[in-house]
Amino acid sequence: MADLELFGRLMWHALSGPQAGIALGGASARRLAPGFSPIVAFADAAAPDFAALAALCEPGRPFYCENWQGAAPAGWRVEAEATMVKMYFAGTEPADDPADGAVPLGPAHAAQMLALAELTKPGPFGLRTVEMGDYFGVFEGGELVAMAGERLRAGRLREVSGVATRPGHQGRGHARRLMSRLVRRQLARGEQPVLHVMSANALARGLYARQGWREHLEVPVRVIVREA
Repeated sequence: MADLELFGRLMWHALSGPQAGIALGGASARRLAPGFSPIVAFADAAAPDFAALAALCEPGRPFYCENWQGAAPAGWRVEAEATMVKMYFAGTEPADDPADGAVPLGPAHAAQMLALAELTKPGPFGLRTVEMGDYFGVFEGGELVAMAGERLRAGRLREVSGVATRPGHQGRGHARRLMSRLVRRQLARGEQPVLHVMSANALARGLYARQGWREHLEVPVRVIVREA
């Protein structure tokens, strides 16, 4: 599929393409605007323009980037690094589950969503991330116990992201049902669902594979910080 050619550099293609309106930067380096997920991207990850990026990033704030490797330049440090697997949905359309208990999430839920993301660490998340696509959540006793939604997009690719379940509520199928809801909506729109999962998370990779997701590519991912 031609759109999967964009997948290896989804962060850059999203921030310089359909989501450029919520990003800052120019032709060589970009970041999502403050309040959104702390993601940066380079036009050329083999020769990243850190000088351009420095003008966009406040010191001390961690940002995520993909594909870049090598020593950090002066004024920057690598706070964490790993690899992640890019997966695309290749299964049959999930059956509708009217009992999934999901409700749409919006800016009014942003604080609860951020708290759940900080607790469960599903990936870079911000108070305004909910504005990047459709998000759904499950509440119990007024508490947000599970969520999933959409983040990056480029071409027909639409990322399923922010998948999180509060400890004590796992093993009940919340994440699977929320992801299935998103996949159905994306397929109905003619989009290709994609996601990212940390390479070391063998359990999640296995679960996704059984749900019809296929591994496409493994890439480096880093958390970088501009020093004061």
